[in-house]
Amino acid sequence: MSETDPHIHVDRKVLEAGADFRNVLTSMFGRAPDAPAIVTTGCGIQVSHAMTSPHPESVTCLACREHAQQEYVRFADLTERLGGMPGSPITGDQAVQAARWARDRAKRFAG
Repeated sequence: MSETDPHIHVDRKVLEAGADFRNVLTSMFGRAPDAPAIVTTGCGIQVSHAMTSPHPESVTCLACREHAQQEYVRFADLTERLGGMPGSPITGDQAVQAARWARDRAKRFAG
């Protein structure tokens, strides 16, 4: 962990970072998971959790922005495929909506 790194990063598990994901886990299990003190970032370094953000406008590390963009595009592609499969737990419309959201997020990290 670098004490002199001034950048804001994204958690390597960008889709699992942030309050929304923790809220889902809390509603499922009735317990709130603790946020880790140190996380591995999208660019591969370890930083304090406080030096990360799930918000594209806050991330200043370019490698982390690229990582997040790729992860959201990958999620959108997987979601679209899942929505088209027989017996899928989500409808085609839900898959399209989720993929649209993920692609919008990816664009925000790219910009």
